[in-house]
Amino acid sequence: MKKMMVMGSVGCGKTTLCQKLHGYDISYKKTQAVEYFQEMIDTPGEFVQHRQLYSALTVTAADASVIAILQSVTEKKQTFSPMFASIFAKPVIGIVTKVDLAESDKDIERAERELRMAGAKHIFYISSVDETGMEELRTYLED
Repeated sequence: MKKMMVMGSVGCGKTTLCQKLHGYDISYKKTQAVEYFQEMIDTPGEFVQHRQLYSALTVTAADASVIAILQSVTEKKQTFSPMFASIFAKPVIGIVTKVDLAESDKDIERAERELRMAGAKHIFYISSVDETGMEELRTYLED
């Protein structure tokens, strides 16, 4: 399985995704520091939201084989700067999270657009609640 590092704003679903992919019960807890799951690295949202912490992301990415940038359909502001993914010398995928909470297709399209502008090449659409897209993501990680 590819070792994936997840990053995104606070509350976008990074920890929940890690818990779901490992078959754990979903329980919310604020990620305060980098956490290592088997084959996954969960980063605090502040690392993305504060530019001065980008170096922590680039150093942590050394342990990953793929970078996942997450954008929730509920997030209304831009999380990633254009071509953000170019700071990583690894494949970068985009994950639109919380698709079950989209009020319309426009919410999903907006999140996808943000991820593509950031440089994500492959986009996944997931819901950790109803498992939408989880199997496709697992398959990608296992290839």
